[in-house]
Amino acid sequence: MNYPVHIVSVGGLIENNEGKILLIKSPERGWEIPGGQVEPGEGLTDALKREIKEETGIDIEVGELKAVHSNITKRVQPDGITPIGSIVSFEFTGKAISRDLTTSEESLEVNWFRKDEILAVIDEEFTRDKVKHMLSSEKKVAYVVFSRNPYQIHSEELL
Repeated sequence: MNYPVHIVSVGGLIENNEGKILLIKSPERGWEIPGGQVEPGEGLTDALKREIKEETGIDIEVGELKAVHSNITKRVQPDGITPIGSIVSFEFTGKAISRDLTTSEESLEVNWFRKDEILAVIDEEFTRDKVKHMLSSEKKVAYVVFSRNPYQIHSEELL
């Protein structure tokens, strides 16, 4: 029996003391929230802290889980045959606890944006939707199943 291989990732809607939100400019996707894949043997919140430190140079305090997104786009490994399972992404809020921003290979630019302007700077529709869920004042966690190319939401609910 072949076991499915799923990718687990994390993302953070990180706020500073002025109430601004941290975004990175990805070489592939433009402005987005920082985050990335969870490594083997790593917990979700540790992965989030590591990814944000790598991409932006700052340390954070993890807040609430706000959304879970399942990207069920059919994809294959580099061999062109072996399927890759869905990407399950856990999105958290958080607070910046250090101040000096730096860029990396994964972040061409790093900057703070007012909450009322971040949706306008994000190019990718699925990223805008993800951030909308995270900005929600609902005390529930959004669970969204979607696919890309073309972007389509298959189901959406509050848990």
